[in-house]
Amino acid sequence: MRALRERGIDAHEVAQEHSGVPAMWQRITRPDLLVYLDVSRETAERRLERELPLDWWEEITARLAHARAHASLIVETDGRTPDEIAEQVLEFLVAAGATPFSTT
Repeated sequence: MRALRERGIDAHEVAQEHSGVPAMWQRITRPDLLVYLDVSRETAERRLERELPLDWWEEITARLAHARAHASLIVETDGRTPDEIAEQVLEFLVAAGATPFSTT
């Protein structure tokens, strides 16, 4: 988020996983483009330093299914740094014509 905002992109995070409303991301932000950051359960557990129960993980995945299905870009985040992820998103935005903004 910070890397995008620093470049003048009006980026917003939606905590969709906390809502049972499938289209909450559409209602709150009405985005031109939706970037979905995906992570495996194993990586999420490593990042959070705790075990995530399978039934909870499946519920979260179900809550995010609508957003994932409508995403303009899905970014796999496992094994990647925030800078690498931001670079991929920025490249996508440039290709999609989502300018003007600074790429430096």
